Amino acid sequence: MDLGDGRGHLTYSTLVHPGDTWSEMRESLVRFVPEVKNRFSPEHAMGVSLRISNASSLTLESQPSERSWLSDFLAAEDLYVYTVNAFPYGPFKDQVVKDSVYEPDWSTDERTQYTMRVARILAEISHPSVEPTIQSAPLAFRPKVSGDAYINRFTENVFQVIAHLMEIERQTGRRVKLALEPEPFCFLETIPETIQYFQEKIFTADAAQRLSSLSGVALAEAFQGIRRHLGIVFDICHQSVAFEDIRQDLSSLVEAQIPIYKLQAAAALQVPTVTDAIVEELKRYTGTIYLSQTTELRDGTISKFLNLEDAIANYETDPGPRAWRTHFHVPVFLDDLGPFKTTRDGIDAALEFHSKTPLSTHLEIETYTWDVLPEHLKTGDITDYVVRELEYVRDRLDEYSNAEM
Repeated sequence: MDLGDGRGHLTYSTLVHPGDTWSEMRESLVRFVPEVKNRFSPEHAMGVSLRISNASSLTLESQPSERSWLSDFLAAEDLYVYTVNAFPYGPFKDQVVKDSVYEPDWSTDERTQYTMRVARILAEISHPSVEPTIQSAPLAFRPKVSGDAYINRFTENVFQVIAHLMEIERQTGRRVKLALEPEPFCFLETIPETIQYFQEKIFTADAAQRLSSLSGVALAEAFQGIRRHLGIVFDICHQSVAFEDIRQDLSSLVEAQIPIYKLQAAAALQVPTVTDAIVEELKRYTGTIYLSQTTELRDGTISKFLNLEDAIANYETDPGPRAWRTHFHVPVFLDDLGPFKTTRDGIDAALEFHSKTPLSTHLEIETYTWDVLPEHLKTGDITDYVVRELEYVRDRLDEYSNAEM
């Protein structure tokens, strides 16, 4: 829904539902989204963050009847799509995902063509009143990035997509925006690294020259096209895992003039002081199908582990005081998980910043881990859970906005 007063549209990511194929995603839309709307936004249209996998993109592009069905469904239910999650290319549910979630990465033609398909679909089915966004992967899984040639390949493919987005806008009048999402253990990981990449590879004369060549527009228009069509997703969970200062991150992005096309409210596990007892409790969060990148702060030194179980194994070999933050999405309305905490304070910091300095017109809650949460955190069904998260973010924004009056 549009929160009004320049605060942007708020919804939740349908990545939480089954949606590896279009038939699965279609069923999830019908089963879950109208009920969420009836409970959260009964009197106003509600926005939808639509997961479109590669398989779904192929179905939707090749079958106009499915695009027509989607448009009719949205209109009938008073819904509108303003953003698509095109981060996971392939399956994301009910099987081991881990680092394959980044594949194929941005160095490949498969990722490039997939993103272009999603852009064409989004330009057709999104509401004319919004400028839709495509959420995408952070270029590559960091261990795969072998050098400058690899970086140049995925940067070239980003420009290929920007040129395509510019062409879509010329042909249809619809501005579609690409948003890359920094994440732990990826090429785009911290906000300082992301800013450096944009300054060295994106916001440059050489980049504008390349885009000018690809798109056939004048150099001045190419400069504008880059900033008009490329930005980032700021996932509060990801940057909290890295022990980053959320307010400083946001200020730095504003100063660097890097657009935040989507602000994602998500919370991670936080352990201020690791103990033997807490480690035993944390084992309930290990062995999931997703990566659980964990950052450790010990004696002022940061260490990184690809999975929580790796951090636990290191602790059991070399015990001692330390703090952990883990990429495990937990309900945003909780700040206390019994023996440990969450990074909800990062969400609150970002929402307070946004209430004073609007950062993005697209706000989203992305807690996709419902299916792998320990049972004691599953209070109610998935609809209860989603509605509580939406209400939390909306109410916090209301509180911050009212405090300024």
